[in-house]
Amino acid sequence: MHIPDGYLSPSTCAVLYAAAGVGWYGALRRLKRAFMTRLIPLISVFAAFSFVLMMFNLPLPGGTTGHAIGVTIAAIVLGPSGAILAISIAIAIQALFFGDGGITTLGANCFNMAIVGSLVAYATYRVVAARAAITSRRRVVAAATAGYLAANAAAFVAAIEFGIQPIFFHDARGVPLYAPYPLSIAIPAMMIGHLAVAGIAEAVIAAGLVAYLQVADPSLLRSTCGLPVGASSTPEVVLQRSLRKLWVTVALFMLLTPLGILAGGTAWGEWSANQVNAATSWKEVSATGQNQAASSAAPDGLRRLSSLWTAPIPNYAPEFVKRPSFGYLLSAMFGVGLLMAFSLLLQRFLRSRRTAGHR
Repeated sequence: MHIPDGYLSPSTCAVLYAAAGVGWYGALRRLKRAFMTRLIPLISVFAAFSFVLMMFNLPLPGGTTGHAIGVTIAAIVLGPSGAILAISIAIAIQALFFGDGGITTLGANCFNMAIVGSLVAYATYRVVAARAAITSRRRVVAAATAGYLAANAAAFVAAIEFGIQPIFFHDARGVPLYAPYPLSIAIPAMMIGHLAVAGIAEAVIAAGLVAYLQVADPSLLRSTCGLPVGASSTPEVVLQRSLRKLWVTVALFMLLTPLGILAGGTAWGEWSANQVNAATSWKEVSATGQNQAASSAAPDGLRRLSSLWTAPIPNYAPEFVKRPSFGYLLSAMFGVGLLMAFSLLLQRFLRSRRTAGHR
């Protein structure tokens, strides 16, 4: 679901950057400044969880792969605003450091997974779990339903973005300049795998974590439960204890990331320009409705934009590491460490500003 550079036209990218910008601005405005120092650690840990979770590739029908997002549990604990920021941060790190998703398409990927995913997950969870007690089984069902719908909603929006490219952006002969897949190909290709596998994975993870938190740390479920919960904020000691549990969970998932490369194949629509040149399926769909001959190479716009950014650790594979599984684990550790460092530095900065303001 991470759209690479070159698959979307510059104008499409600009529109989706603007849409994502509106979502980011709204999320920041809705998070009260007085609680930013308390929210930053939680946003960071859920960004780290999402980052690690998306490294677990799942085999999908047709020989491609997919993954869960982690947006549902983030929306349930943090609310939609916090989840939008957490998932956007994870996606940005994936694109900038590992080449998982493009720079031009960063706004699109954040819009699809972070904004659409968060809003669908939160709305579904609140509707299904309405007035249920925090420990109610209905909240587990609500989390599963929210996860399934959120993952598929994000995939559907991405499929639409793919499918409109050959309609609006092609050369004088009608040959697509960017992603050449029409809606009739993009929608089934994206949705079959997510309806059958990736959406279920998101549902199972969300439901499992909500069931776990109901027993181990129900305080994390109170802010979005929709019920009167007494105190307006969680005590600092309780929050720190919750954070330690969450970071331990992230660490356990991180140690298992080498399992994420066992699934063969690449996610649909995430091929590089070089991989596209050798793909027969690409040649078959690059012909247009005007019966023009199929191109033997990737579309011009895709080839031009695909080389715009070279990630320092492409494909989560450090050049100095010979074993792919160990390189994958090191990449996970680097990403999680980066998020932890960012969280600590930002907290320290905000606290120093707050102290200076009081003085």
